[in-house]
This record gives sequence, C-alpha cells and structure tokens, in this order.
Amino acid sequence: MAQVESEIKESSTNESEALIATLPTREGWSTPLTLYNKCWLRSHMLRRFMLVRDNFKPRRDDIILATHPKSGTTWLKALAFTISTRSRCDFTDSPLLTNNPQRVVPFIGAMGGDLDFLETLPSPRLLATHLPPSLLPPAISTVGCRVVYLCREPKDAFVSRWHFDNKMSKGAPITLDDAFSMFCEGFSPFGPFWDHYLQYWKESLARPQEVMFLKYEEIVSDPLTVVKKLASFLDVPFTEEEEKSGVVDQVVSFCSFESLRNLDVNKTGGAERAGGQRRATVVER
Repeated sequence: MAQVESEIKESSTNESEALIATLPTREGWSTPLTLYNKCWLRSHMLRRFMLVRDNFKPRRDDIILATHPKSGTTWLKALAFTISTRSRCDFTDSPLLTNNPQRVVPFIGAMGGDLDFLETLPSPRLLATHLPPSLLPPAISTVGCRVVYLCREPKDAFVSRWHFDNKMSKGAPITLDDAFSMFCEGFSPFGPFWDHYLQYWKESLARPQEVMFLKYEEIVSDPLTVVKKLASFLDVPFTEEEEKSGVVDQVVSFCSFESLRNLDVNKTGGAERAGGQRRATVVER
C-alpha cells in the first residue's frame, strides 16, 4: 500500500511540474506570484499547495481556520486554540505561553505543516489555511469538518500587507501607490481578495452548520459575543458557570495582542514550528 501511495504521489508531482511550467508568473511583491486556478500564489509554495489539493485527507472532526493573509490569522488561531483546549489546559500552563500561535495551529501544506506530519496529529485537529475553497480538496465540503473564516476590511488588510512585504523584501521598497494598484487589480498573495471573501461567504450561506463567517472588526468591537459564538460553533460552548466565573473574559484577555506580544516567545520571533522547522514569526495583526 505504501508503495502504491508513493507511486501515486510521484505521478501527481510530475503532472504538477508540467502544469506549473505553463502558468503565468509575475513579480511586484516581495516574492514572485504564479496564477493557478484564478488565484495568485507564491511561486515557491505552489507545488506544496497542489499536493494539498491532491493528497490532503480531511477528517470529519477537523477544524480548519481560513483567512486571507493579514486578516487576523494569529489572533484567530490563539482564540480557537484556547477555546477548544480550555478543558485540559489552564491559562497558567497553556502551550501558547511557550509557543507562537503559528506553531500550535499549523498551516496545511506549509513548512512545519507538511501532510505526513499532519497525519500524525490526534483528532480533533486544529489546522489553518490561506487557500480559497476552490483550491482545497473537495472532500472538505463533503466529510463534514468545520471551517471558520475570518475576513477583514480590505484597506486595513492591504496596509498590513504593504508593511509586511516591505519588511520581508530584500530589494527596493514597494511604493504605496504601486502596492495599492496591484492589490486593487487582484494581484496579491492569495488574491484577488474579493474572490477569496466571496467564496467563503457563499460556502457559509450554503453550509452554515459547517462554515462560520467572522469579521475581524466584530471581534474588535464585541470580543465577548464573538468568542461565545465561536465556542458554540466549535461544539465546546461555555457553560453558565464558566460565564459567571469570567472564563470568557479570561479567554479574550489571554488572547489579546497586548498579552501575546508580551510573551518572550513572541518577542524574539524564533518559535519552533511543528515538524522541527524554525521561522521568524511575531504576533501582528
């Protein structure tokens, strides 16, 4: 069986390489982007994303946190992880005290979240992705796993993207005008952003029991209400006793930007990721 799976993956890889060679690639951001299935993806990650679509096996009890980049991914990871593990992890010994949220909730297909490693994780798995539904395995919508999508006001996501790319770029800084033109054109990592938002919005309308659509601004304005809704959606609702004793408030406070940023692991940006890889990661919006 292992040999058969290996041969299937090898065949899939060869087909992917042939396809990649025909796809349009464009520069402008900190790294080149390639257009695949109407979505602009970082060229050096494209092979991994193709493997995800062809080989990732979702489980019925998986929870997938989906976001467009710079839309509050780290915050959503911290909230979902703290909510779903609160029965076995006290705030005083939470893994988030010593691990960046990016490590405790691995990205599907990214470094540290490769498919072989994800297969070893116990259920229920808490995973993340920036991919739109059209680039995820179709089985995700049929096996019944839950998806939480967080969107953000586009102009705020854009400004965050512009600052981030200039921080990561090894070349000349990207001007605000150039970045704005590319973003509005739909040319940005995982763009066009409007397609990304709309795909998940339509999924939430079609499958409300399995896809939750959240807005970043709602968490900012009313975090207690959103956290309670998120807990119910994840099938770990807060009890009346928890609400009276202030557990919801504790979750919100524990996962706040101020709280996470003050942790040593998030100041250094050197958190070890799942799978043994290291990456400069800091808590940011």
